[in-house]
Amino acid sequence: MSTATPLRLSAEGITKTYGAFAALSDVAFELRAGEVMALLGENGAGKSTIVKILSGLVTADTGTLTIDGETVTITGVASSQAAGIAVVQQEYSTVRTMTVAENLFLGQRSAPWLWRPGRLVARSREILARVGLQDLDPRTRVEELSVAEMQLLEIARVLARDARIIIFDEPTAALSDAEIVRVLEAARRLASEGRSIVYVTHRLGEVFEIADRVTIFRNGRSSPPLEVADLDVDGVVARMIGRELGDLYPPRSSSMGEVALEARGLLAPGFRAPVDLQVRRGEILGITGQLGSGTAELVEALASIRPVIDGSLHIGGRQVQLRNRRAGIAAGIAYCSADRKRDGIFAGASIRQNLSSPWLSAVSRAGFIRTGPEADATKTLAGEFAVDTNRLGTKVGSLSGGNQQKVAVGKWSGIHPDVLLVEEPTRGVDVGARADMYATLRALAESGMAIVVSSSDTNEVLGLSDTVATFYHGRPTAVRPATEWTEHDLVREVMHREEILA
Repeated sequence: MSTATPLRLSAEGITKTYGAFAALSDVAFELRAGEVMALLGENGAGKSTIVKILSGLVTADTGTLTIDGETVTITGVASSQAAGIAVVQQEYSTVRTMTVAENLFLGQRSAPWLWRPGRLVARSREILARVGLQDLDPRTRVEELSVAEMQLLEIARVLARDARIIIFDEPTAALSDAEIVRVLEAARRLASEGRSIVYVTHRLGEVFEIADRVTIFRNGRSSPPLEVADLDVDGVVARMIGRELGDLYPPRSSSMGEVALEARGLLAPGFRAPVDLQVRRGEILGITGQLGSGTAELVEALASIRPVIDGSLHIGGRQVQLRNRRAGIAAGIAYCSADRKRDGIFAGASIRQNLSSPWLSAVSRAGFIRTGPEADATKTLAGEFAVDTNRLGTKVGSLSGGNQQKVAVGKWSGIHPDVLLVEEPTRGVDVGARADMYATLRALAESGMAIVVSSSDTNEVLGLSDTVATFYHGRPTAVRPATEWTEHDLVREVMHREEILA
C-alpha cells in the first residue's frame, strides 16, 4: 500500500477510561483508502474499545476523528453509520425466519419506502453477487443458510448501507478452513472497490493472507502501523505480548495409560456411519472436519446431549448408558461446548461461583454452601488455570474471552473427570491465552485424564493432539498419530479435495 494513498480515517489522541482503568491511552490509528488494516492485540489490549468507539457503541473521552479529511463526531450508532462506518459482527444480527432479501434491507435507510418483493429481490441479487453469493436465491429464509453464507450475508448487509469503512470483528471465528476462504475473498473484493477494511482477528495466519498493514494494541496503547511484508508470526506475537512466546504447544505425552473411553459402533442422529474410537488416559485426541462433518454430533453423543441410537460406550472398561447430561457427569465425562457464552459460563455470576458450580455438593451441607471450603477449593483451581486468584469475586461476563474460557474449562476439573470433552478450546482467544490453555490441557492429560478436543483449526489440532481423527459428511475417515500428519494432508482429508477436483 503506497504512502501516497490518501488517508480514509485518522484517529488522534483517543482516550477512554472506566474509573481508574484506562482502556485506551492517547491512541493514534489510521486507515488508507482501499487498505486492509489488521487490528491485533491480546484480549483486554484495547482493540475492542477502539472498535466500539468507531461503531458508536462507546464515546471516547478525548481525541479527534477525521474521515476523508473532515472531522467527525461519533456519539452513537446512527452517527457512526452516517459517517460511512459499518461493522460485520462475529455474532449474527439477521432475523432467521425472514428471507435473505428482507434481511438485507431491514433497518436500512436505503430500503424503498414501498416494500415490493420483486424490486427487493432484484436489488438483493446485485449486492449478493459482490460477496460471492450470486447463486443464492434472495427469497431463501436465513434459517436455511450455512454458517458461512450467514457470515457473508452480514457482509452484504453492510454493502446495502454503502459504507466506506468496514470493520470485520472476528468474522471467521466459527468457520471452517474452506468457509474462511470465502470470507477473505469477500473482504479482498471490497478493498479492491476502494473501501477501507479494519480486520480484527486472533488467527494470525489470516493476517498474512489478507492484510496490507498491522496495528498492534498493547495495554491500551497503539503502535505505529507496520507493513505485513516486513513481519513474521514470531515478530507479531512478540509485539502483542511483550515477550517471546516460545513454543506455543507443549511437548506431547511420552506415555499413556489404559483406555479411558471407548466407543464401539456408536451411532447417533447426524452420523452416516458408526464410529469406533479409543482414548487413553494421558492422551489428547483431536477430532476435526468441516462444519456438518459429524464432529459436533460425536462430541454431543459422547457428552450424552445427543441420543445414541446404536452401539456402546465404555468408560474405564465399563459399559455405561448415558440417557442425559446428569448421567454423563456421573459416569465421569465433563463437557465444554463451543459456545461458552450460551452454556459454558454464568456471565452474571462471579469466578468463584462459576468454578464451583459443577461440584457444589462437595462443599455443601444440609443444602447450605460452606463458603470457606468453597473459597479454598476455587482459589486452588483458579491458580491451576492461570486465573487471577485476587479476582474471584469478579463477574465472569466482565472478563476477557481468554479468561472466560479458562473458567469454562476449569470448573469441570473440580469433579475430577475421567474424560474431558472440549469443543473449540481457543475460539475468540488471543495468542497468549492460547498458550496457557494448551499448557493446561496438556497438564490435565499428564495427570491421567483422557481429553477429546474438537477444533476447526487444523494448526491447533496438529500442534496439541497426540492422535488425530478426521470426519467428513457424517462419517469418520482416518485416525492416525499426529506425527504422521502434515497440515496439507489434514486439510485435504477433511475437505476431500480429490473429490472436489474430480
